[in-house]
Amino acid sequence: MISIIVAIYNIESYLRRCIESIIGQTYQNLEIILVNDGSTDNSGMICDEYAGKDNRIKVIHKKNGGLSDAWNTGLAAVSGDYLGFVDGDDFIEPDMYEKMLGAIIEYQAGLAVCRFKKWGDKAVNNETTNEIYPLSRAEALEYYISENKQFVIMPSVWSKLFTRGVVEGLSFTIGKTSQDIMYTMAALCQAEKIVYLDNYLYNYNVGRNDSITNKKSTEKRLNVELEPLRKGIEYLKSRGLDELSDKAAYYFYRRMLFYFIDFKNEKQKKQARQVVKMLKEEQKKIKSVYRNSWAKVGDKVRMRIFLSCPSLYYFLVKGYNVLVLSVRLKLTE
Repeated sequence: MISIIVAIYNIESYLRRCIESIIGQTYQNLEIILVNDGSTDNSGMICDEYAGKDNRIKVIHKKNGGLSDAWNTGLAAVSGDYLGFVDGDDFIEPDMYEKMLGAIIEYQAGLAVCRFKKWGDKAVNNETTNEIYPLSRAEALEYYISENKQFVIMPSVWSKLFTRGVVEGLSFTIGKTSQDIMYTMAALCQAEKIVYLDNYLYNYNVGRNDSITNKKSTEKRLNVELEPLRKGIEYLKSRGLDELSDKAAYYFYRRMLFYFIDFKNEKQKKQARQVVKMLKEEQKKIKSVYRNSWAKVGDKVRMRIFLSCPSLYYFLVKGYNVLVLSVRLKLTE
């Protein structure tokens, strides 16, 4: 049996489509746990309505405690052999769990990961191969920390199907967002094998202006993402995966340079100064990580310039981007 946890908070306009996409799965042996996290709209009523129609649905009404609390509440109620998550404003393809479970069984994997298709305003999606790729733990973790474009293993728990064994004892930190970063990291570390399905099986809503993931970059990046990303680096080291820990740190610092440019472009001076202060204070660690043979020469040069003079780094990046844009425009004329 597959247990599916759906965290719900004030999403009545999306909820029916979500629930119907789950109950209409080609794989029918499901336990569907709808966690109504203190909604003040009609979401709770919709949950009860569907529970009255389908005995596989269990509804939990609780006081609002945030996404992590809702997930943990659902985890305490599951009884299936496999575990999936669906956000209440998203929907899934009819054969999502049939394909993912089939891949786990065929390749004896601890978890399956699928591609997700963005839907809503300005959604852009790339082509997929529709192939299945078995991955080792090391390969999956490498793709995860590097945000690989071919094997898109994102932190989000909703694009995955976990065996109960690989997530036994794992939970989400209450009161924090982006906690799936660490949950997914821990699950990948505990799985011997991972199977990647290059199919669009999950449909992710990018059109909600009020969703957590659409908050301003200042709030999301510095107040939300940094802590779990750092914890991930330390977690890998605690598991004896020193090289992967260094690579996670490398991609973390690389990401900070992108954030710096974004903050400068958006005139968010305070946040740009925070990035500068952080990286200056961690120069010793950065130099140690960037000394590895797998660190790219271009990244080493960029970081060296940034640490010497952040203003010069910004000027050079802006000039490069303008030059590249003008060349591209000429080539398209």
